[in-house]
Amino acid sequence: MTVKVAVIYYSATGTVHALAQAVAEGAASAGAAVRLRRVAELAPDSAIAQNPLWRRHADAATSIAQASVEDLAWADAFAFGTPTRFGAPAAQLKQFIDQAGGLWQEGGLADKPVTAFTSAANRHGGSEATILSLGNVFYHWGALIVPPGFTDPVVYAAGGNPYGTSFAGPPTVDGPDAAALEAARYQGRRLAQITIRLLGGTHVTDAAAGNGTARGTMAGTSGGSARKKS
Repeated sequence: MTVKVAVIYYSATGTVHALAQAVAEGAASAGAAVRLRRVAELAPDSAIAQNPLWRRHADAATSIAQASVEDLAWADAFAFGTPTRFGAPAAQLKQFIDQAGGLWQEGGLADKPVTAFTSAANRHGGSEATILSLGNVFYHWGALIVPPGFTDPVVYAAGGNPYGTSFAGPPTVDGPDAAALEAARYQGRRLAQITIRLLGGTHVTDAAAGNGTARGTMAGTSGGSARKKS
């Protein structure tokens, strides 16, 4: 079956943008229909102009469609990406999330799988705190958090963050390294596969799905398969 995944992110200098593209690729590789969406920029142009990488990415990002609440209503599952800002999501992503109150009140965000990813300039720059902070939003929604966990060797290779893919390093033109991008692809693929299971599809072995090691076959009709689509 085809599930719908919305990958919604904010990126200033392009690092989270690259991770978001990788998450989208992973979800698509599992057969999902994917919408890759950036949230609106809130910073003044004068601030963006002071950072060449920010200016470069802001100009290039115009080719990516801007996120809307309708993307949340459309999706069966979400992936949110943001750089860390003092251990919390960037204001741009939070401003977008704050627009979803009406959809939340209607129950349109409940029971949908969700995952998150981030980046920081240094190893202890708040990546885990940022993802956990987004978790507070997901709890309010009644969404089903799908972390990568320690479920595949690629998680370890990218630094071992079970909460969500995170890349640590100063912004560069080259963006995240290959290990972080592969972990992001795995996270997107895992999100799509679990969504398929929840919506009543058949779960193949992880090895057959290209997830590394086999863990057996589970029928998709167990557990949450009776969930109504939102």
